[in-house]
Amino acid sequence: MEKLRTLSKAWKVKEIRNKLIFTMLMLVIFRIGSNIPVPGINRAYLSQMFSGEKGLFELFDLFSGGSFSNFTIFALSITPYITASIIVQLLTIAFPYFEKLAKEGNEGRKKMATITRYMTVVLGLIQAIGLTFGLFRKAIIDQSAFNMITIICVLTAGTSFLMWLGEKINEHGVGNGISLLIFAGIICRVPTAVRGIYTQVKNGETSFIAVVALVIVAVLITMLIIYVQQGTRKIPVQYAKRVVGRKMYGGQSTHIPMKVNQAGVIPIIFSISLLQFPLTITYFVPNSKFAEVVSKYLSPSGDPGVYIYAALNVVLTLAFTYFYTSITFKPTEVADNMRQSGGFVPGIRPGEHTVEYLSRIMSRLCFVGGIFLAAVASIPTVVSVFTPFNLSFGGTSLLIAVGVALDMMQQLETQLMQRNYQGFLK
Repeated sequence: MEKLRTLSKAWKVKEIRNKLIFTMLMLVIFRIGSNIPVPGINRAYLSQMFSGEKGLFELFDLFSGGSFSNFTIFALSITPYITASIIVQLLTIAFPYFEKLAKEGNEGRKKMATITRYMTVVLGLIQAIGLTFGLFRKAIIDQSAFNMITIICVLTAGTSFLMWLGEKINEHGVGNGISLLIFAGIICRVPTAVRGIYTQVKNGETSFIAVVALVIVAVLITMLIIYVQQGTRKIPVQYAKRVVGRKMYGGQSTHIPMKVNQAGVIPIIFSISLLQFPLTITYFVPNSKFAEVVSKYLSPSGDPGVYIYAALNVVLTLAFTYFYTSITFKPTEVADNMRQSGGFVPGIRPGEHTVEYLSRIMSRLCFVGGIFLAAVASIPTVVSVFTPFNLSFGGTSLLIAVGVALDMMQQLETQLMQRNYQGFLK
């Protein structure tokens, strides 16, 4: 109810209302483009292609809101941009030039953003060529050179347009533009899922009580996701007093917020991508011995593959949680910045002891966050095994949707506070 009141208050402020309307219009444009197919496509053949297990393609379809399986102009979605952003972030560890850019403040971030844009176009072009001449080639009716080049250009332009759309939402709208595009793609699949469950109940494949139980479990999981996403460990920091001329500076207390789920949804995506890769290969060699072994031992629908898949998913999600958190949160840099600013953690000596203290807390939070992510990632597998429902990447979808919604509401609350703040001087 509190979030609804915040949204109601935000709608009454003209400037914020215009931003909300702009954001909704951009999302409408995204959904319109997601239903425009590339030229010369056999829709019936596409339906046959994605009638069974999709493997890694299901993840692509999740981010594109169904555009991938329908091979529309936004089939590549925003995944090239996400990949480019992750690569640039990893390059800050491997190459001193990118590490220097990351420390240059606003100017450095602008240069890194430009590099990410160019890399997005290059990755989009490579993926467009791969999809056109590889996976979707048999679904293309006219395979003339002109038409193939046209499809490649359309797909590359589509992902470039989505990148521009996301940046415009960041500039003139509310929330993170890229995240909202993924959010819109996930939410648009809800009516289809509801219709599928309704059909199951109507045909007697499942009971109404099972549907009610599923809704209750979904609500409880959503509450848990909100609780963990908002969970933060506050590390107290005290700044020493220092005298400069006739003025005294410092002496105030603050804190370093360390989130329980510092890595977000990235570990789940990495884990699922790795586990789904063998299943994706079986898509191209369906009748081979390799496909038979993978379907039995590594598939979430196999026996005993479902248990092996679930166990590997938990282990990989935990491992990637520690890996990605170590990239995004660096105790050594935090400790050095604190020491240079005259700050220290009460009861902990500055320098090496502070690094060890922060590393220990980060490790404990990673374990809790990793277990949480592993549980969320395992939801579709558990539901498909013990219930008649078939949820594909349900936990990941829910985590992304809730995270984006919370981030958007926090931005609205911040903007409302800025407009209601009177200050000391009138």
